[in-house]
Amino acid sequence: MEWWLIVLILFGGLIVLLASGMPVAFCFLLVNLVGVVWFWGGEVGLRQLILSMDESVTTFVLLPVPLFIFMGEVLFHSGMGLHAIDVLDRWMGRMPGRLALLAVGSGTLFSTISGSSMATTAMLGTILVPEMEKRGYKKPMSLGPVMGGGGLAMIIPPTALGVLLASLARISVGKLLISGIIPGLILAFFYAAYIITRCWLQPSIAPSYKVTPTPLAKKAVLTMRYVLPLGVLIFLVIGVIFVGLATPSEAAALGALGSIFLAAVYRGLNWEVLKKSVLGAIRITVMMFMIMTGATAFSQILGFSGASRGLLGAVAGFPITPILLVISMQVIVLFMGCFMEQASMLMITLPIYMPVIHLLAYDPVWFGILLLINMEVGMTSPPFGLSLFVMKGVAPPDTTMGDIYRAVLPFIGFHLVVMALIMAFPILALWLPGMM
Repeated sequence: MEWWLIVLILFGGLIVLLASGMPVAFCFLLVNLVGVVWFWGGEVGLRQLILSMDESVTTFVLLPVPLFIFMGEVLFHSGMGLHAIDVLDRWMGRMPGRLALLAVGSGTLFSTISGSSMATTAMLGTILVPEMEKRGYKKPMSLGPVMGGGGLAMIIPPTALGVLLASLARISVGKLLISGIIPGLILAFFYAAYIITRCWLQPSIAPSYKVTPTPLAKKAVLTMRYVLPLGVLIFLVIGVIFVGLATPSEAAALGALGSIFLAAVYRGLNWEVLKKSVLGAIRITVMMFMIMTGATAFSQILGFSGASRGLLGAVAGFPITPILLVISMQVIVLFMGCFMEQASMLMITLPIYMPVIHLLAYDPVWFGILLLINMEVGMTSPPFGLSLFVMKGVAPPDTTMGDIYRAVLPFIGFHLVVMALIMAFPILALWLPGMM
């Protein structure tokens, strides 16, 4: 059978099942069962399927995933970020759009200690959006910065999805995590510049209000008390990876212990918080791992059937430049992000994309961070981005999905600009990993 017909049947069946609303993990499982009977020889193939699914998740490389998610859950449920947000608020002074800037600043800070963009978005939305509405902020300036700032948790390490991507793509977890620092900070800078500029040109969108000044000495003391300890947690996760003192798995364990310790110090740790954090981490991790087992077996079936080899041969013969091919890959992921969950997109695309990237001799870390930023676009892309529904859940009752869609569009644009910059200047993503 021709390779393109195999690809059409397997991918077509997968897309039909996904469109039916069946859970992603079960969609992969059903398609895999058909592929096993077809290509692997019935009962022998079933045993091989079970072994490959087991092997795909019983690996030390994936250990940071539940630990990074757990850190975000502790941060969210313990409320220990409230004091840090209050300190950042005091430093903002009377800047235009100060609460929107506070959302971006807080999102950047908490992205370095949370592996979940949904948890960060929910926390910032719960704390800041009601206050913004009370101060007369229009919805584009109250909702958009929260979703933009919360989404940085997917790009700035630690990021659970980044670990999953690196594991599936068989690239260095540490290098991929570190490569997200500079792009994430560039995004935060663009957010802040946009907020200040728009609030200066259109003051009514974020009315100014009287702010009680805080003495510099008091701000310094509060910073030492509530922000500096978070800096220690950041070093336990990011710093030890960068300087080579620990692997990502060891750093994730240090970060999880550090988050529990800080929650206890801030008196936000109790059995209820611990229970919610553990259950939340288990729920998200199981979902991701179930999808991963099916997707790993799916890629093996593609390889065994010869479909992957045929696809690579066809790609090698395309009459377009390699960079245009990479851009086409990203456009496909952008489209998929409007309708699919991020882990599912990775499982479907990586078995096809990574062999092509190696064939074109591009740096896989560079391509990985492009995909990770693209995944974040998917989190906030209408109509089905998960962050949009998180925002709807914590926004005031009069907020419509249309309000949320309009508010997030400028921030999606900044993601696309940063992706273009990384394509044009790969050093933005590769400089820090090269220093490790």
